[in-house]
Amino acid sequence: MAKTVLVINSGSSSIKYQLVDLESGEGLASGLVEKIGEPIDGHYKHEYNGEKHELEEPIHDHEQGLKRVLGFFEEYGPKLSDAGIVAVGHRVVQGGSLFPKPALVNDKTINAVKDLAVLAPLHNGPEAKGAEVMRALLPDVPQIFVFDSSFFFQLPKAASTYALNKEIAEQYHIRRYGAHGTSHEFISSVVPEVIGKPAEGLKQIVLHIGNGASASAEISGKPVETSMGLTPLEGLVMGGRTGDIDPAVVFHLIRNAHMNVDELDALFNKRSGMMGMTGFGDLREVHRLVAEGNEDAKLALDVYVHRIVSYIGNYTYQMGGCDVITFTAGVGENDDIVRKMVCDKLAPFGVKLDEEKNAKRSKEPRVISTPDSSVIIAVIPTNEELAIARKSAAIAEAGEDTYGNKFAK
Repeated sequence: MAKTVLVINSGSSSIKYQLVDLESGEGLASGLVEKIGEPIDGHYKHEYNGEKHELEEPIHDHEQGLKRVLGFFEEYGPKLSDAGIVAVGHRVVQGGSLFPKPALVNDKTINAVKDLAVLAPLHNGPEAKGAEVMRALLPDVPQIFVFDSSFFFQLPKAASTYALNKEIAEQYHIRRYGAHGTSHEFISSVVPEVIGKPAEGLKQIVLHIGNGASASAEISGKPVETSMGLTPLEGLVMGGRTGDIDPAVVFHLIRNAHMNVDELDALFNKRSGMMGMTGFGDLREVHRLVAEGNEDAKLALDVYVHRIVSYIGNYTYQMGGCDVITFTAGVGENDDIVRKMVCDKLAPFGVKLDEEKNAKRSKEPRVISTPDSSVIIAVIPTNEELAIARKSAAIAEAGEDTYGNKFAK
């Protein structure tokens, strides 16, 4: 009988889900719930066996949304009772210093995830709520929290520590936690097989570039650096986020633009980045503007690439070299223009891109550099759902997590 895990990613007004087959690694069914709690009709989409089922209705809260999702499985398939479901895995952005490993969902861990919302206010609350609801709806199935920050909990102290007043940093748990850790861990674990090199001693840089974007560096599969910090705001230029910026800009805007905390939060996280510079967070629209001769868009793309190359240079010297650079996520997997612009900047250091391989669209892991390139350049589709499913299944099979929490039906 097949074994599956239902992976849930709860946002403030949306829920993404996928039923993952543990043996094949494939998503058997997937879907999306949008516009939860909004005054307009919400939208459901459930895909299974090549068929798409959609529904629009007011969605008052996560409980209503998840009940409807379970109804879709029952009505349109596959029925969870027949699918061999062994666990429900919940993606959580911020585990802080409390959760270096995944954890079983119970009253204690739910409350801890809610408390950590101070470090990820847009994410942790809804993620805890989603787990709370699913625990009630499927009480006989183990529910597991899998934390995006766990992988980077292994960072060296020099990389995770801010040069902030020590007492303040300790009192308010301020350090570099990173994000997208599930993706970075998954990619860095499969790179050796894709490029045909042993993992031991391998120095790699992973570029997870989507609407949110982050870079990381790993040696022998262990993280030594990452671009996101206390929150996902730090680092690369993103769809709506500034990435790195002088923190004194905050003081300047408070004093001169009389902006408050909420206004600054929205400005830095939603109204900046590519959106703020061009009016579009989608790189495809930015490329269109560049092709039309728009100077703002050209500058924005140059800034975007400049920041990526800066991190590659930083990480290469931090590691004492680099064997492979991997592009992943929406932009990294699909945007050959950005990949070429980055690699062209690295050409003086012996990086050679195979133009034909780079231009080819594919969902398969592949190497796009030439055989004589000084650094291997790879494109590998990320699969956070599979990574979450595997971690969740391992805990479900063991019946307990590393914190001593046990699952009791």
